[in-house]
Amino acid sequence: MPALAARFAAAGRAAGFRVETYGECDGLPLLALTRRTPGPRPRIYLSAGIHGDEPAPPLTLLALLESGAFDHRAHWFICPLLNPGGLARGTRENPGGLDLNRDYKAPRSPEIAAHVRWLQRQPNFAVTLSVHEDWESKGYYLYELNPAGRPSLAEPILQAVAPACPIDHSPLIDGREARAGILRPVSDPLKRELWPESIYLRAHHATLTYTLESPSAFPLDQRIATHRRALETAIALTIAPA
Repeated sequence: MPALAARFAAAGRAAGFRVETYGECDGLPLLALTRRTPGPRPRIYLSAGIHGDEPAPPLTLLALLESGAFDHRAHWFICPLLNPGGLARGTRENPGGLDLNRDYKAPRSPEIAAHVRWLQRQPNFAVTLSVHEDWESKGYYLYELNPAGRPSLAEPILQAVAPACPIDHSPLIDGREARAGILRPVSDPLKRELWPESIYLRAHHATLTYTLESPSAFPLDQRIATHRRALETAIALTIAPA
């Protein structure tokens, strides 16, 4: 984990990002990378690593960062290692046994309390992209929160992903109704007792949020390549809408 954090910091600085340590867990840094470009640009937020047994998401963000994908076309806000203690242990939860992606309504964990404080210092975002994996999934799928009815990125993302990874067409995914790999809430998500990151972002920072899920049973390289396709498509459509 220290080596992965160091690679993010080095790649971020090389790409002109401000690298900030906004907190720590077990001596491991909670990193935020930001890069702002003069002039009007969309603000794009990306996150990964909130579940420590999901290695593909942070590795995907690192690959994109090192390849120069986060360039002058946007203002970038990236939190690539939200649960470094869990990542170091390979556990979904943080070292205190908490699922950090259920801790955003009234944070109990130091990781999410620090993350919320960092987010409160940021502007609103054009889109947020939270990258995950699912050990039970049969294929790729995503959650969309779009309360303002903005043009959806969901279908184009999955169209881009399909050549690299099957889409999960199950009618129920994670206990919720799904259609062609897309989950959209049928009730007000703000009324949920436990908030994941996406609901916090929808409540306070963005009107278009996506949670992207690759199937953990597939090879790691395939999961990373698939997430790259999804993120590159979402970014391109945000920067230059169709």
